[in-house]
Amino acid sequence: MNSWIQQLKEVGADAKASLIETAFWNKSLRPVAFRQLEKQILTSNNGFVDPKRPPRVAQDCADIMRALFSSSLRALNRQRVSRPFLRNGIRALMGSNYLYSDELENIYRRFGEKHAGQTPPWTIVISPTKACNLRCTGCYANADEKSAEHLEWDLFDRIITEAKTLWGIRFFTISGGEPFAYRSEGKTLLDMAAKHQDCFFMAYTNGTLIDTEVAGRIAEIGNLTPAISVEGMEAATDKRRGVGVFQRILAAMGNLRKARVPFGISLTATRLNAEEILSDAFIDYFFNEQQATYGWLFQYMPIGRGYTLDLLPTPEQRVWLWRRVWDIIRNREIFIADFWNCGTVSEGCIAGGKGYLYIDWNGKVMPCVFVPYSTANIRDIYRQGKTLDDVYDLQYFQGIRNWQSDYALSKEKPEEIGNWLIPCSFRDHYSIGRELINLCDALPENQDAADALTDEDYQKGMIAYDEALHKAFDPIWEQEYLRGHRCVPEPLVRIGSVSSQA
Repeated sequence: MNSWIQQLKEVGADAKASLIETAFWNKSLRPVAFRQLEKQILTSNNGFVDPKRPPRVAQDCADIMRALFSSSLRALNRQRVSRPFLRNGIRALMGSNYLYSDELENIYRRFGEKHAGQTPPWTIVISPTKACNLRCTGCYANADEKSAEHLEWDLFDRIITEAKTLWGIRFFTISGGEPFAYRSEGKTLLDMAAKHQDCFFMAYTNGTLIDTEVAGRIAEIGNLTPAISVEGMEAATDKRRGVGVFQRILAAMGNLRKARVPFGISLTATRLNAEEILSDAFIDYFFNEQQATYGWLFQYMPIGRGYTLDLLPTPEQRVWLWRRVWDIIRNREIFIADFWNCGTVSEGCIAGGKGYLYIDWNGKVMPCVFVPYSTANIRDIYRQGKTLDDVYDLQYFQGIRNWQSDYALSKEKPEEIGNWLIPCSFRDHYSIGRELINLCDALPENQDAADALTDEDYQKGMIAYDEALHKAFDPIWEQEYLRGHRCVPEPLVRIGSVSSQA
């Protein structure tokens, strides 16, 4: 096996991908190959060990990477991954900064020369349609089935093509509306994934349109994984999404399992369901019985249809969520990432082009899915003969990245870094987010976003919430991160012995 690792270092990208695919597909070689590749990534990525960062940040990065490897290995052992999925997933990884390629190095060099040493985003979130077959309470997009707003096929395609050639992106996140409701020129999201076989797509979906035919097509294409939204068990999910939706979700998961398509779950933590969606019963049900491979946990953002501060998880709940999600990552080796409480892994907020940016169904370019304010439209950018590079240079995005730098990234000592457990420039630091919106004349995406700007109770409530968050999380940041203490024991690395059970 050591010779296998040596071969990886010496051969080209295509041969390297083939070697990894062969080793991962072989049941006997798989555990050792996973362990060796994990070791290579953990030891070669200098970002995991950085004297400028608190020591526990490196531990968090290593632990979530181990959980990702364990979850992937578990899916292969359960025979829930088709050969095309394995092949395309590896090739997408080959285009990432974990298995650095010469092509990516050249792209990063050119980008750095043009943008003062910066690195490009690693993904783009695109909502190609606002249409949705459901009408969920509090939908951030205010989507509905009557909406005709969507990106034309050629525009959608150009965004992906440019992101590949200019930024080296090989992983695209698709949201909505409902991604599987997208139609343009008779083509669908799956047609787009089929056209870009050198990329990997993850689609946030309500799951109800994934019948046996759709699941079969996803398996055939082999480069798209659905992240299916659930609000909890049946009562909680049907309350928000509609009667009978939970059972339709389970049917979709069954279709995907039969087709050997890996899928995940997408969770939104609110004041009402926070404890349920990370309970042992819930985790066992979806990661063991339904065999989800991964999970993404969002915390409720008071935007969109019927926005309210009443659904925000309390500061105490957020602390509990932080402890609980890391317990699942470390001790059950399940990949489930909380976009707030795992902020140490991403080095804080990744909006505004640091890690990603967002383009909606009308072409509006925004820093984040949950910050619905825009200073440009991709259609206008292209009509002016410009590219995604000009989107990156938008004043609004530069302002957000400057705040990210001042908050933490430019600091030379761990104790100078801002608290990455409260990383969001909009929700956790509302005064900052609002100042940037005003300074850059960012326009609201919709009427709900416009109403929030003039809602005095909303503004006062957000600021008060942020103050309470600091009181809850600043002592944890000081004690658990800056002083190097741990709230849970460091786990043993068990990746070589992961069975088919979570």
